[in-house]
Amino acid sequence: MRCVGTVVRGIRTPIIKEDTDLVATVIDSVMKAKENEGFEFRDRDIIAITEAVVGISEGNYVSVDNIAKFVTNLFPEKEVGLVFPILSRNRFSMILKGIARGMDKITMLLSFPKDEVGNSIMNKEDLLNSPFGFGDIISEQDYEKYFGKFVHPFTGINMVKFYRELIESENCKAEFVFSNDETDILKYTHNVINCDIHTRYETKAKLKEKGANVYGLYEIMNKPIDGSGFNPDYGLLGSNKSTEERLKLFPKTGQTVVETIQKKMKELTGKNIEVMVYGDGAFKDPVGGIWELADPVVSPAHTKGLDGTPNEIKLKYISDNVYDNLRGEELAEAIRKEIRAKQSNLTGSMLSQGTTPRRLTDLIGSLCDLTSGSGDKGTPVVFIQGYFDNYAD
Repeated sequence: MRCVGTVVRGIRTPIIKEDTDLVATVIDSVMKAKENEGFEFRDRDIIAITEAVVGISEGNYVSVDNIAKFVTNLFPEKEVGLVFPILSRNRFSMILKGIARGMDKITMLLSFPKDEVGNSIMNKEDLLNSPFGFGDIISEQDYEKYFGKFVHPFTGINMVKFYRELIESENCKAEFVFSNDETDILKYTHNVINCDIHTRYETKAKLKEKGANVYGLYEIMNKPIDGSGFNPDYGLLGSNKSTEERLKLFPKTGQTVVETIQKKMKELTGKNIEVMVYGDGAFKDPVGGIWELADPVVSPAHTKGLDGTPNEIKLKYISDNVYDNLRGEELAEAIRKEIRAKQSNLTGSMLSQGTTPRRLTDLIGSLCDLTSGSGDKGTPVVFIQGYFDNYAD
């Protein structure tokens, strides 16, 4: 039996730019790490690459002016309502800047007390002590009266004020309304962009049923304009601020990247190594309540061996319920036999209760996101060994 289970290594790479050969850089960095750390490759090792460097290497950028022209073509009346945008300087401010540059008026409908990914726009306690409930519409005037002093506990910013100033800096009028019913925007305008991420299709369908002229954020910059970058599947979803006038889009060539790396690593090592691109890891901060999933998916590209969900038995359950009378090596061997004999699909079985029924790419993506971080670690590639091992190996 191996004495160590899963091992995760952040792999340092050169700084990746638009003209970087990403496939060669990733492979070279992993091979150098192997020599430096003295590990050996095994079948079902995993190489994971953050989506940021995939998007950077493919040069998939759009400008604020590109966004402005795109939305002007959709809404020549130059007025639009924005429904359920997240409260983020990195994720949404440049998108908003582009929309404002192309419009004369924006009416922004914000959910409360939090946005879709858990960023607060007011204290929940203040809401409970106010005249308003979760099903009400709150005007901008009443928001200022009851909640206007609120600042985000992590950033120290009032995002309503921030978004208003950004919109008005583009010579666009701004109006805010607070509601948890997306169709309330139709009291103000029938031109709508639904900006939510994980409920985007349901939100668009509800608005369309009510007669809205509606496009999802995933349909903005889903094709090029003026030579811009684009993403046919996600549009502006998953984009990040690059400069004050440019955004990096979610990658569109990820599948080619992962399959090419897998093929070349097989040629170099003789091992079947899985490869994936990962974004936000889908974990939730227990203090701030922020759900780390502003990307539309955790993994936009991965090799076939990472399809599916774990099929694991719960060791604690087996030990306490099936082999309560055993101890030591006798217990260990009994559990190893249970693992070897487990069914190929344990869905619904008591043996798997308490295990995590999430997709492998979501679980591994969370592990990678926590490992690489988003700051100055310099490890946009993560190398994982032993993830598919178990107690019987």
